Amino acid sequence: MYRSQALAIKYFSAAMTLFGVMTLFGLISAYYYLNPDFLFGILPFNIAKIIHINTLVIWLLMGFMGAIYWFLPEELGRETTGIWAAEILFYVFCAAVAVVAVVFIFVQYGGSNEAALWFINQGRKYVEAPRWAALGIVVIMVVFAYNVIGTAIAARKTTGIITVLMIDLIPLILLYLIAFPAISNMSADLFWWWWLVHLWVEATWEVLIGCIMALALMQLLGTSRRIVETWLYIEVALVLGTGILGLGHHYFWIGTPSYWLTIGGFFSALEPLPLLGMVVHAVYDAGAQHMKTTNRPALYWMMAEAFGNFIGAGVWGFMITLPQVNLYAHGTQWTVSHGHFAFWGAYSCGVISVLYLVLQKTRNLAFVDGSLWRWSFAALNLGLVGMTGALLVSGFVQAFVERAMGGSTLNAFISGQENAWFVDGMVARFLLAIVFTAGYFVLVWDVLTLGRRAPAVAAVSPAQ
Repeated sequence: MYRSQALAIKYFSAAMTLFGVMTLFGLISAYYYLNPDFLFGILPFNIAKIIHINTLVIWLLMGFMGAIYWFLPEELGRETTGIWAAEILFYVFCAAVAVVAVVFIFVQYGGSNEAALWFINQGRKYVEAPRWAALGIVVIMVVFAYNVIGTAIAARKTTGIITVLMIDLIPLILLYLIAFPAISNMSADLFWWWWLVHLWVEATWEVLIGCIMALALMQLLGTSRRIVETWLYIEVALVLGTGILGLGHHYFWIGTPSYWLTIGGFFSALEPLPLLGMVVHAVYDAGAQHMKTTNRPALYWMMAEAFGNFIGAGVWGFMITLPQVNLYAHGTQWTVSHGHFAFWGAYSCGVISVLYLVLQKTRNLAFVDGSLWRWSFAALNLGLVGMTGALLVSGFVQAFVERAMGGSTLNAFISGQENAWFVDGMVARFLLAIVFTAGYFVLVWDVLTLGRRAPAVAAVSPAQ
């Protein structure tokens, strides 16, 4: 095993731990809607929400890095360049995440001064981490890029997938720099803030997960490089063609010119299509060539990735992306429904799929199957899709009762929050969050014990 792959295992371990933290604080945040006095004076709702969203971003980022560190030496046939620096920064990364979490939980707030920006909270939604931690992420991303690009240079070779990856790492670093400027004009600040939140997560991450899925499909199904690279190129073209223009659906109501209403409404729904096409084409080709997979959970999670990305990011996103609808849906639980489904389908399922591929290699398993992964797969997806539906119901109430009928007044807001359908949606969301949490624990148990239990795994014949 390469040192890079040993580091990948550490990244996956950290990612799964933070996945649990994200789940815990998501459960806490959901309960606040049922009991607003919960943890009153100890942990405010907004702090729980900050931890929930920030751990979502970090655990996925760690999962992506783990996947690249795993596949890179196999793809280029040599140890990762500068792996010693990556190994050191892994522990720095974990320590920084722990320190930031402690500050968020126990300090929570600071004054309106530079010291608070540097050491407590930057105050910008979704990038609340104090400035020292944000600088640390930039350093980690620079070293990560050096690892990938330096390895390709040292190997004196590249592939279509690695070339796309190297190009993608440049905006992955540069776009995050938008987290630092303190812009006093609110419209200008939001204009550039969305370049970070949308393009960093919805453009560079889409290409990154596309590279990871391409590498995983070749290993999982023996898919030809021609197929995965073709779809990857299509994805890059669509991200370039629709990603930046699709950003316009965030510009409807922040004081930007009205032409963004048309541009943003049309272009933002096309990005998930290539990843769906890549996986469907690979599965079709595998069937046509009578190929067999020896890792059933990895295959199922990859299928969940493809269709979850298309439905959650594409269909659910398109529902609220037209300005005529977004006028009423923006900022409601309808938007939250899309966010949950999109992140789960676009990224989380892919990370879990790669994790099972890694486990098969590290534990020398001929075939991977069993019952535990099925229970976790069912509970996690049932819980997530159920939460998405419950949030959608509550979001509909807000859009119709609070916005369309009530005119977005304070009384309309209160009426919307007290509406029986809204309340039932929040209750259902919490109950299904419990199901999701149970699925997480089953997943962790399966990951920890896979290949170490009685012969349930090895005895299963390969999936067709």
